[in-house]
Amino acid sequence: MAQIEFTRWRKAAASDAAGNNCVEVGLSTRKLVGIRDTKHRAGGTLAVSSEAFGVFVSAIREGRLR
Repeated sequence: MAQIEFTRWRKAAASDAAGNNCVEVGLSTRKLVGIRDTKHRAGGTLAVSSEAFGVFVSAIREGRLR
Protein backbone atom coordinates (compact mmCIF):
# COMPACT_ATOMS: atom_id res chain seq x y z
CA MET A 1 0.00 0.00 0.00
CA ALA A 2 1.26 3.47 -0.86
CA GLN A 3 2.26 5.83 1.93
CA ILE A 4 -0.22 8.67 2.48
CA GLU A 5 1.28 12.00 3.52
CA PHE A 6 -0.81 14.12 5.89
CA THR A 7 -0.13 17.80 6.51
CA ARG A 8 -1.57 20.65 8.55
CA TRP A 9 -2.07 18.56 11.68
CA ARG A 10 -4.16 20.27 14.36
CA LYS A 11 -5.20 19.24 17.84
CA ALA A 12 -8.87 18.79 18.71
CA ALA A 13 -10.43 21.82 20.41
CA ALA A 14 -11.78 19.58 23.19
CA SER A 15 -8.29 18.41 24.18
CA ASP A 16 -7.24 19.31 27.68
CA ALA A 17 -4.33 21.63 28.45
CA ALA A 18 -2.28 18.84 30.05
CA GLY A 19 -2.13 16.94 26.77
CA ASN A 20 -4.25 14.03 27.93
CA ASN A 21 -6.96 12.45 25.81
CA CYS A 22 -5.93 14.34 22.70
CA VAL A 23 -6.35 13.53 19.05
CA GLU A 24 -5.07 15.38 16.01
CA VAL A 25 -6.49 15.54 12.53
CA GLY A 26 -4.51 16.15 9.35
CA LEU A 27 -5.34 16.48 5.67
CA SER A 28 -3.91 14.69 2.64
CA THR A 29 -3.88 15.60 -1.04
CA ARG A 30 -6.09 12.55 -1.67
CA LYS A 31 -9.13 14.04 0.11
CA LEU A 32 -8.46 11.93 3.19
CA VAL A 33 -8.49 12.96 6.83
CA GLY A 34 -5.95 11.41 9.18
CA ILE A 35 -6.71 10.89 12.85
CA ARG A 36 -3.99 10.05 15.39
CA ASP A 37 -3.23 10.08 19.12
CA THR A 38 -1.07 13.05 20.11
CA LYS A 39 0.68 11.00 22.81
CA HIS A 40 1.62 8.21 20.39
CA ARG A 41 1.96 9.79 16.93
CA ALA A 42 4.13 6.95 15.63
CA GLY A 43 1.45 4.44 16.62
CA GLY A 44 -0.44 4.84 13.39
CA THR A 45 -2.99 7.02 11.68
CA LEU A 46 -6.60 6.21 10.90
CA ALA A 47 -7.37 7.49 7.39
CA VAL A 48 -10.98 8.17 6.35
CA SER A 49 -12.56 10.06 3.48
CA SER A 50 -13.34 13.72 4.12
CA GLU A 51 -17.02 12.88 3.59
CA ALA A 52 -16.97 10.13 6.23
CA PHE A 53 -15.15 12.42 8.66
CA GLY A 54 -17.81 15.10 8.14
CA VAL A 55 -20.58 12.60 8.91
CA PHE A 56 -18.68 11.46 12.02
CA VAL A 57 -18.21 15.02 13.33
CA SER A 58 -21.87 15.85 12.67
CA ALA A 59 -22.98 12.76 14.59
CA ILE A 60 -20.84 13.81 17.56
CA ARG A 61 -22.16 17.38 17.53
CA GLU A 62 -25.76 16.17 17.30
CA GLY A 63 -25.33 13.73 20.19
CA ARG A 64 -26.00 10.63 18.08
CA LEU A 65 -22.89 8.83 19.37
CA ARG A 66 -23.11 7.82 23.00
